[in-house]
Amino acid sequence: MGTLPLGALWKSLAISGLFLFFFYIVLFDTHHHYQPSDLLETFKQKWPSSTLLANTSSTSPTPTNISHLVFGIVGSMNTWKHKRFYSQAWWRPNITRGYLFLDRAPTNEFLPWSSSSPPFRVNENITTKRLYPKFLSPTQVRIVRTILETFREGDEDVRWYVMADDDTVFVVDNLVEVLKKYDHTKYHYIGTSSECVKSNFDFSFEMAFGGAGYALSYPLAALVASKLDGCLERYPNLWVSDFTLYSCLADLGVALTRNNGFHQIDLHGDISGLLSAHPQSPFLSLHHIDTVDPIFPKMTRADSINHLMKAAKADHSRVLQQTICHHRPTNWSFSVSWGYSAHIYEAILPRSILRRPLETFRAWQRSARPPFYMFNTRWPTKNPCEAPHVFFFDSMQEDADDEGKRVVTNYVRASSRGLPACSPSGNHSADHIDRIRVFSPAKLPLEAGARDCCDVIYAGGMNTTEVRYRACMKDDVTA
Repeated sequence: MGTLPLGALWKSLAISGLFLFFFYIVLFDTHHHYQPSDLLETFKQKWPSSTLLANTSSTSPTPTNISHLVFGIVGSMNTWKHKRFYSQAWWRPNITRGYLFLDRAPTNEFLPWSSSSPPFRVNENITTKRLYPKFLSPTQVRIVRTILETFREGDEDVRWYVMADDDTVFVVDNLVEVLKKYDHTKYHYIGTSSECVKSNFDFSFEMAFGGAGYALSYPLAALVASKLDGCLERYPNLWVSDFTLYSCLADLGVALTRNNGFHQIDLHGDISGLLSAHPQSPFLSLHHIDTVDPIFPKMTRADSINHLMKAAKADHSRVLQQTICHHRPTNWSFSVSWGYSAHIYEAILPRSILRRPLETFRAWQRSARPPFYMFNTRWPTKNPCEAPHVFFFDSMQEDADDEGKRVVTNYVRASSRGLPACSPSGNHSADHIDRIRVFSPAKLPLEAGARDCCDVIYAGGMNTTEVRYRACMKDDVTA
């Protein structure tokens, strides 16, 4: 093989040196220290081809919508016959995504499977697991592993996994609006605690109760799916699925993000007092429907839920949101839980009082000692100036005025109050009122602090009164 003459060799080296110098000046900023891994990105920035530009365009992600949620619902074949009505109240065929996980395959009674329910899956048989004999509560292990099995379904373009029980009812549109405020690319564990102090004390005040429902961001669900079985080996003696998940997440360094719109309903009896003074946050879920009275009088539990969902479908942002106003000529106070109930008090009562739920319910555990609840309540009273006339949502229709489309909800008296009129001078009896009509404009923005104010329209002697919602003004801050 021949060799280059010395002059040609020097010429070649000079050209190579100039090329390398040019390459260095163009590619590298002398104020930064680049690693070899930075070379490709730098090359893309200096010489973007149309293909490279298409792959690196920084378009903002689309806002979270209903298609980005996947629900994992835990059920049992033994109770599905009557609990299916709760899932069907909120499930939207071909719109909502998710699965109902059962402990065994459906019987012929439920086949072919109804499209009005989430598509079913049968949970993995955990009796084959090495640790199965050590599990204190195999049923609870099945429930918590539903997270893993939901993730393994492999749905595409998922931002949030929402887990709940088959007796949980969701207001899905509100849930979407709340979740879109969070960064789904980060670790998020979103839910709420129990209404009862003892339930939280028995487990954790920082735990999301699964019956109320909770949401895991996609990255967190992926992490949980990869670590859950190892966690179960670490905690085989835990006997509640919610607490097992909480313990695993605490070990991973992930804390609860609390949202008040989820409702575990660790209560018994009549919860109308709670629902009539809902916290100032979007209504997201309702659980333990079978352990409380039907939420509307003279209806079955299933019919009650469907009745409430009629209001939610008309205006999901406003449902159960409490609005308080006063009628000075009669000295009446009005408290409206939109789409659910309306109360008239025969005295001017401040908002600070009316925002406290009437304790029409009782605590979950009979052995509990005060304080019972995680919120302040008012005792029901026979004082005619403090006891409400109670009306429940009956019907609705759409209407329009000069300001645009509006919804008219009608509330009818539940029963006679059975008390004399409030006695102080100037206070008028509301015994003759049998219907309240509430006029509300377009949907309420789901923003922190967003609320309605209202005016009462009433003419003496009429058995119907009207409440007209409007934007709040400066003077509305007083009682």
